[in-house]
Amino acid sequence: MSRGARSAGAILKTSDPRPQGASAILSALKSSSHVIAAELRPPRAELESAAGIDAWIDTYHAIRGLVRQNVRVMVTDSAVGAQEENNLRHLVTNLGPDVPRTSVVPFLTTKHSIDFCLGYADQVVQHGFPALVVLGGDKHVGRARAVEHAWQLRQLIRQRHPGLPLGGWANPAGDPARQVAFVGDGDFTADFYLTQIVSHHRAGDVEGFLREADRQGITAPGVFGVFYYRSAKASTLRTLSQFLPVPVEELSAEFAAGATPVDVCARSIRELVALGARHFYVSNLPLVRTASVLNAILAKAGLLPHGS
Repeated sequence: MSRGARSAGAILKTSDPRPQGASAILSALKSSSHVIAAELRPPRAELESAAGIDAWIDTYHAIRGLVRQNVRVMVTDSAVGAQEENNLRHLVTNLGPDVPRTSVVPFLTTKHSIDFCLGYADQVVQHGFPALVVLGGDKHVGRARAVEHAWQLRQLIRQRHPGLPLGGWANPAGDPARQVAFVGDGDFTADFYLTQIVSHHRAGDVEGFLREADRQGITAPGVFGVFYYRSAKASTLRTLSQFLPVPVEELSAEFAAGATPVDVCARSIRELVALGARHFYVSNLPLVRTASVLNAILAKAGLLPHGS
């Protein structure tokens, strides 16, 4: 560990109190109500200066609009292997006092040095973010992982900041017994988990996962990922298929039958709620009119009154 990392640890010791909002987010996830989050990607690092600034301005406007409507925002870290701007640095510098940190949950992958990851967790606590989602990151693209498994990094962070709620990862498209066992393992070291993107076209995966979670007595709350497919363009769906399970044929048929992107996303949420899922994050929302698009989805899914 570097001298810089040790110095940060001297300031933020393991006796740190829970970050502001930590209890609130865990209470919300453990309640019977629905928690809705939007997953946003930072701009790509290779963007030209002007384009990068414009992209971050759009991102901040999107975050502000969502937070005003009590939507939690999750900001990714190299979500698809591309080098992205440092999400936490920009959030700390530019969100401003009108956006409470307690509504923003940053992601951290293992595709950084250990010193960077531990310093990142220090900053999360120092600046009052309520939780940190720690994921492994795609092994096939981008930088190598600093550790083999994300739970190993979560354990290091938990030792350093025992009061910081941590999020993990599960994949309902995988073998349900194995995936649920990962979540229930004592080494998992997470207070809640996010899932891989799921869809009403693969509702059986979620049903099997939830049934197995109930059988194994999992108490950690799950936040299920749904994707806002903006079209059924074949090249786009093929690209997405490299990173997440995409029901290409079913989506193409659904769009061809006249469904809108809002319809498709709302159907996923509505059917997953019927299966027993309570919490969701919506990925790939546009950065313009973000809150209004999400409201339209939630209204059609029956989670908001129409016209709200």
